[in-house]
Amino acid sequence: MSLFQDQLSTQKGIGSVELRDLEIAPQIGTYGSGDVVPETHILDLSLRIDTDLVLIDADQMDRVFDYDLLVRDIDAMCKDRAYETQEFLITRIVQTCAALPEVEALSIFLRKRPELGGSGQLGIRLDLDEVALRTVRSSQA
Repeated sequence: MSLFQDQLSTQKGIGSVELRDLEIAPQIGTYGSGDVVPETHILDLSLRIDTDLVLIDADQMDRVFDYDLLVRDIDAMCKDRAYETQEFLITRIVQTCAALPEVEALSIFLRKRPELGGSGQLGIRLDLDEVALRTVRSSQA
């Protein structure tokens, strides 16, 4: 740990990675004639991480949380199977995040649009603090 990071670690704040309004293309649900089929699904994901991964002493990738791999994993999850529910896709995304030791807590919001008559959005939100995320991690072990 550098002197810069050592000084900062005595004054902890909250770091986060924020992914907003990401349009993803999962196949979710079964629809009959006359049903409103969503045009898109939109993902918001907020990951709490250690401030040492945000306040860095050098402009180097090995000092930060690399979110690019996570975004690629989410995209792959959307394409690797059909889903009956938004909740199961959320569960898989949460499990992927829980496998990353840098993630301390998270909030996820997945919504679809339109919901009715060409308007509206319907979504599912889940917030997991440190304790809840630890429970998810222990269930994966």
